[in-house]
Amino acid sequence: MVGLGTIVNALAIIGGTCIGLVLQKGLPSKWQETIMQSIGLCICVIGLQMALKTTNIIIVIISIVLGVVIGEYLNIEHNLNRFGAWLEKKLLKKATTADSSGKFGEAFIAASLIYCVGAMAIVGSIQEGLTGDRSTLYAKSLLDGLTAIIFSANLGIGIALSAVSVLLYQGAITLTAGYLESIISVLLLTEITATGGIMIIAIGLNMLKLIEIRIANMLPAILVVGFVCKIISVLG
Repeated sequence: MVGLGTIVNALAIIGGTCIGLVLQKGLPSKWQETIMQSIGLCICVIGLQMALKTTNIIIVIISIVLGVVIGEYLNIEHNLNRFGAWLEKKLLKKATTADSSGKFGEAFIAASLIYCVGAMAIVGSIQEGLTGDRSTLYAKSLLDGLTAIIFSANLGIGIALSAVSVLLYQGAITLTAGYLESIISVLLLTEITATGGIMIIAIGLNMLKLIEIRIANMLPAILVVGFVCKIISVLG
């Protein structure tokens, strides 16, 4: 079945979220705060590891700057938070406060980035599409399910919505794997991972409450990096 690896990945996230929500009720607030801070530190390390894989930091800088300009112009963060508030109200059948809807949207954006940005999501989806090998996506499913438990215990049910992002993103890559294999170079994969790493560091800093970064407004950088890498390959 084409796309089974991605479906398993999405179900793992939903399952992990359900477990996390059950655990959430039994955790004292000070525990949740400390766990949240610990996760934030770990996410910063993960993002740093990804960012340091770059072979050309200029590509990352240009992509981030241009991506942010596009994101700010489109006001992606605001629109996604509005969508999160609307969806939370529909799904939970209750009115939401500005604080709760903001948390729901924050959880959705952060988890979607963490689960979708990275080599495992891209390579695993291409592998399944071309050869039917789902081993990479199954390994990713295990990791995502475990992190979903921790994230949802601290950020709430918004984590589950990221399963939709995973389905759409990885599913699209799997279905178009034959075409993507010919255009995704080692350079592009490396710089997408590095650019995504910068965003994941931003997620960690937000979770630590050290600074408030509009992460969703950085999302266009993932597309921009493709154009920058293409230009560089042509000129080089």
